[in-house]
Amino acid sequence: MKSDDLQITALDGGFSVTVTGRANFDYAVPLREISGKLNENSWLQIDLENCEAMDSTFMGVLTMLALKMRKNGKQVMLIGANEILIKLLRDLGVAKLFKFAAEKSSVLGGTALKTSGDKSMLTTAKTVAEAHKALVGADSSNAEKFKQVIEFAEQDVERLKKKDE
Repeated sequence: MKSDDLQITALDGGFSVTVTGRANFDYAVPLREISGKLNENSWLQIDLENCEAMDSTFMGVLTMLALKMRKNGKQVMLIGANEILIKLLRDLGVAKLFKFAAEKSSVLGGTALKTSGDKSMLTTAKTVAEAHKALVGADSSNAEKFKQVIEFAEQDVERLKKKDE
């Protein structure tokens, strides 16, 4: 991932995210950081117009964000998602959590959000586990698909915690 492939901008009351290229677990860690910044009044729009593909970890983080927004009676707006991306979300049973729009609403200004840049293996393993658990939580039919991914990620988390001690 190049540094400009994921742009997160904090705007008045919410966040605008632009995704370029193949959205994978490298994109997931900084995107996950938004979750802690969302409150009951926040809005979130994610521009996928230039997104070529998404892996399950990235879709799991999207799901985590959508579930958090849903608790506040809101939806994550996915903008410019092509049919392939929508099908990926549909196949995992999570498309219903999002609102889709063809074009970006005009948002001016804002501040580029600095994420922690924590690319440690432990943070990545935690993100992979949490993302896949979110997919299972959103649609139980994903349990069998991601059972091993979750188990391996959790094993990695434990192994890496021990290593850091």
